[in-house]
Amino acid sequence: MKRIVLFVATNLAIMITLSIVLSILGIGGYRLPGGGLNYSALMVFCLVWGMGGAFISLQLSRFMAKMAMRVKLVDGRTGHEDLDWLHGAVRQLTERAGLPMPEVGYYDSQEVNAFATGPSKRRSLVAVSSGLLRSMSRSEVEGVLAHEVTHIQNGDMVTMTLIQGVVNAFVMFFSRIIANIVRQMVDERNAFLVSMLVTIALDIAFGFIGMIVVAWFSRAREFRADAGGAQLAGRAQMIGALQRLLQNKQLVDTSQPQLATMKIAGAKGWMALFSTHPPLEDRIRALQAVQA
Repeated sequence: MKRIVLFVATNLAIMITLSIVLSILGIGGYRLPGGGLNYSALMVFCLVWGMGGAFISLQLSRFMAKMAMRVKLVDGRTGHEDLDWLHGAVRQLTERAGLPMPEVGYYDSQEVNAFATGPSKRRSLVAVSSGLLRSMSRSEVEGVLAHEVTHIQNGDMVTMTLIQGVVNAFVMFFSRIIANIVRQMVDERNAFLVSMLVTIALDIAFGFIGMIVVAWFSRAREFRADAGGAQLAGRAQMIGALQRLLQNKQLVDTSQPQLATMKIAGAKGWMALFSTHPPLEDRIRALQAVQA
């Protein structure tokens, strides 16, 4: 319930913020009196909503992750051997990568998982589950951490936000153009309702296509993060970490699709088109192929 309330509150805040931005820009509508569209105004409208929503979500990503996953931050002086080691390992890896020190944390869960998030290299977070710390050796955990630090080094959070924003804008733009064409083909008394229903249907349909595009880019970034992790922690540690994750992938919680980008495991079959992570077997083979 807490996560649902947080999700709804965040989206309301984004909608209010973007409405204010559109008012400041003087964009109240994009329909012309004769039933046509002002394409320039429509494009600005779609860019503000598409890119704006994505970037506001990015700015809130670290806070949202800590709240949704109940992440507890550590500073290296907890007195808990594993948690202090975790902080030190992230520090060493970020120094090798030439990065500012991110926030480091963990969350209580049986799942074996880790993630990195944040709006910039200076405002990032690396977090792991308690299940991961218990089930993996330190060299394997180091491989996982190196992968997450590489995400920060590559600026993957910003890159994926840009891609998502562009996709959002195109989805909104084309769905409204097509809906307006349909609107002009029906009786004027039903035009508004038909236009609204067609817009919603096309937003959903084009949104699914957009998800495939975004997921493809995300999977490509995962392979790149594996390669970077191998450079930071060593190829043997990175391969060992992925092999251990493969053994424990049933312990990754996939019950919340909205948190999929924070999960390690990837789907197979046709669902792989919508998966943000490649199958672990493919990631292992990719690293072994480079080694060979």
